[in-house]
Amino acid sequence: MARRDIRQVRHPAVRYALLTAGWLSVALGVLGIFLPVLPTTPFLLLAAACFARSSRRFYDWLVEHPRLGPWIRDYLEGNGIPLKGKVYALGLMWASIALSCYLVPSPWARGFMLTSGVCVSVYLLRQKTLPPRPGGSRTG
Repeated sequence: MARRDIRQVRHPAVRYALLTAGWLSVALGVLGIFLPVLPTTPFLLLAAACFARSSRRFYDWLVEHPRLGPWIRDYLEGNGIPLKGKVYALGLMWASIALSCYLVPSPWARGFMLTSGVCVSVYLLRQKTLPPRPGGSRTG
């Protein structure tokens, strides 16, 4: 699968920050396979986005990985996001926004968090939902 032409970051500090975020996202995505409270798909998509900007080698490894790659390829090929992935992503996002709004008294910060949450929710809900696979399904 060919990677879209995305310009890689040249600044070393930003590149290492993206690599760190990418590997942390891979770790959380793998944990999400086994732990029902963590979503797999959003973390793997985030890892792919970080690697696309920081390391072609790691991006190619992740997208072509026999176990992790299908989650990313389904999204990149326009097949959609699993329903469970959407539900987890939206649920955890809104739970964290609610907690943050409770803890942060600043009205502008609350407004920013709520606006961001609405925008991400609209984006996720507009994405095609991946139909279940026959003979077993891959969950979010």
